[in-house]
Amino acid sequence: TMCRHLLGAMQGNASPRVFVHQLYAGRRMAKQHSTSLTDGLTAIQIAERVTVAPADLITGLAEAWPGALRGRFAVPRLLRRTMPVPAETPAGKEYWSLGFLLDVIYTRDTWMHRVDLARATETPPQLTAEHDGRIIADIVADWSRRHRQPFELQLTGIAGGVFVSGTGGPSITLDAVEFARIVSGREAAAGLLTTLVPF
Repeated sequence: TMCRHLLGAMQGNASPRVFVHQLYAGRRMAKQHSTSLTDGLTAIQIAERVTVAPADLITGLAEAWPGALRGRFAVPRLLRRTMPVPAETPAGKEYWSLGFLLDVIYTRDTWMHRVDLARATETPPQLTAEHDGRIIADIVADWSRRHRQPFELQLTGIAGGVFVSGTGGPSITLDAVEFARIVSGREAAAGLLTTLVPF
C-alpha cells in the first residue's frame, strides 16, 4: 500500500497531467469521505495502482523517481514563492508556499516512508550524515519554530547531532530516526515532543 502511494506521488510529480488528475480526483475523494485533501490524494494514488504486482511496483519506482525529481525542480521559482497551498496539519490548517511543499514536505514524506518500509521489513536503513542528517536537522528546526520553547536536544546515530535553543529548557536524548518518528505522530510523545511536524 505504501509503495503504491509513493509510486502515485512520483508519477504525479513527473507529469503535470497526472498531477492535475490526482488533485481533482483527490478533492472529490476527500469531499465524499469528509477527510483532508492529503488523505484523498493518497487514497486515489493507492486505489489507481491496487492491481500493480509487487515486482512491477519495484520497477515502477525505479523508473519514476528521476522524472519526479526533474518535475519538482522544473516548477518556476516565482510560482514556488507565490502560490499558496492549503494544508491540514496536526496544528490545524496552514498555508504553505508551493516550494515548501515540493522541496520540504515531499522530501520528508518520502524519507519517512523509507524508514517505515525498513522497519516493516526489519531491514536497517542505510543512513548518512550528509543526506539523512540534513533532513533530520530540518525537522528539528521546524519542530523548534512550532513550539518556541528552550531545549537541549541530543540526537544519536549517524544522522544525529546536538541542537540547543535558549536556556533552562528540558534536556532530551533520543535516536535521530526515533525523534523523527515521534514528531511525525508515529510514536507516543510527552513534553515538547508532543509538538508534531507535518510530513
